[in-house]
Amino acid sequence: MKLLVTGVKGQLGHDVVKECEKRGITAIGVDIEEMDITDAAACEKVIKEAKVDAVIHCAAYTAVDAAEDNIELCRKINAEGTENIVKVCRELNIKMMYFSTDYVFNGKGDRPWKTDDERSPLNVYGQTKYEGELAVENSLEKYFILRIAWVFGVNGKNFIKTMLRLGKEKGAVSVVNDQIGSPTYTADLAVLAVDMIQTDKYGTYHATNEGLCSWYEFACQIFNEANMDVKVTPVSSDAFPAKAKRPSNSRMDKSKLTENGFSPLPGWQDALKRYLKEILI
Repeated sequence: MKLLVTGVKGQLGHDVVKECEKRGITAIGVDIEEMDITDAAACEKVIKEAKVDAVIHCAAYTAVDAAEDNIELCRKINAEGTENIVKVCRELNIKMMYFSTDYVFNGKGDRPWKTDDERSPLNVYGQTKYEGELAVENSLEKYFILRIAWVFGVNGKNFIKTMLRLGKEKGAVSVVNDQIGSPTYTADLAVLAVDMIQTDKYGTYHATNEGLCSWYEFACQIFNEANMDVKVTPVSSDAFPAKAKRPSNSRMDKSKLTENGFSPLPGWQDALKRYLKEILI
């Protein structure tokens, strides 16, 4: 099997290519320099010349607060960029995998989101990822949509790296305690993505590491695992007013994974332990 992976410089794209290499699967990793996804002609040229069996589309505009001021750019990348890839995959009749987010939901309540729940995004980022989902599901038959949340990986910025830096610099942090979800390691997501793309079990899935926590509990566990003495104070989301609204409920129902024969991702605490070993060498 031969794959094209977008967003290779990001946390997820980097790990998907790495996972393919481990398995001896040919993966062509591209980023904006090799294939600007907002350029339809570039997408057509690169994907057609690569002669691949599938595209794993990890590239995205993910600056959630900045998106509120950059609506056009965010839409151009997350919705129109995805549409550009969709068109080529449809023409070539090849598989496509698109990574989406729990932000397509309204973030309320405390029930885990099911894959077929009504989508009602609460910010610009969520809206443009929702539009990307529509581009995929309305035009393709051979597609996988994986909704993910609270992602961390070796490549790029994330909550864990921010906490480690603030902990070292300040010795104390305040972290919100009223948003619940599942931290998710891109190395674990990559294993699932590469397993899944080799099947024809198409559709929309939710994929996060097992277990739930608040961002506050996550921060406490990070410092505990990293053996750092940092004072962590729980606060409400109101203490950190942000441009973009954040979901209080990022719980995801992942039963569709096991129903289709895919292994659940490991627990988030285990994922955190492995990740810290990787970055704190």
